[in-house]
Amino acid sequence: LQVSIGSAPLLSLDSPALAVFMAPHCRAARGACLIVGVVVLLGYGGAGSFVSSAVQRGGGAAALEPSAAAVVSDLGRRAMLGLAAAAPVLGAQQVAQAMPFGNMGWKWTGFKPIRPIQFLAALADPQANSGTGTWGIWPLDPGPRGVMLRNYPDLKNRGGVAPANWKFDDSDWWLEEHGLIMEKPDFPMAAGRYVVTGAREVTTILTVGAPDASGQQSWSLGDGAKLLDVTHLPCRSARYTPGAGGTCTPTQASQSNFPVTPGGPMPDVPGCNRQDYSVLFIIGVEG
Repeated sequence: LQVSIGSAPLLSLDSPALAVFMAPHCRAARGACLIVGVVVLLGYGGAGSFVSSAVQRGGGAAALEPSAAAVVSDLGRRAMLGLAAAAPVLGAQQVAQAMPFGNMGWKWTGFKPIRPIQFLAALADPQANSGTGTWGIWPLDPGPRGVMLRNYPDLKNRGGVAPANWKFDDSDWWLEEHGLIMEKPDFPMAAGRYVVTGAREVTTILTVGAPDASGQQSWSLGDGAKLLDVTHLPCRSARYTPGAGGTCTPTQASQSNFPVTPGGPMPDVPGCNRQDYSVLFIIGVEG
């Protein structure tokens, strides 16, 4: 199938716009997926063929995985804003993986693309361009690997082992924006240089130093970017630990507090200390 204007192909079976719309994760959200498909077409800009394929990922959901030959190209303002607007419906992995990939060339010399993308949890000043902070990494999208709050009793009955085979820690547990209990990110992340984005308007280089004795790591962003500029606002995450003399479990969290507004604070849970973390996408690594 190929739709053309004159001799120029506009939409074909190998286009990401169609792949977004037809992917299994879109079956319950065709409207939002259509938006993303149109946005991808707007970002096409004559760059050549874009190739995407729907692939299975953990938990039975699907993500859009670019072909091995595909490379990232920049989106215009309208395209980035459209993807960000659709993100609350589609989820982080689908939106980030739906960003156009074409034959213009990977522009980050000395860096290689990461497939699938990875996710950063950052505890640092969102208005800063550099500083020290706590940085963790989820090698896999923790969302589809999560457990609904209502299923916490089943998680406990399984000895804290989630269906995705991660282990729940009742002294240090995480929630995401829909109220899913998530696995903890790996702390600290490896020192190095990474290509990061919030799937909005800014993509740049993050440099992270080795951790000190307290686990703090120096960091800086390229192009004068602030941490907020490369934060994916629809993705919210918070770490919950027991308060002084209190009990802190997911049973004390209310599903009625979710979903969380993009960019908004995560809800408090009675008996718990809460610490919000920014979420970034890693799309490349130096090497």
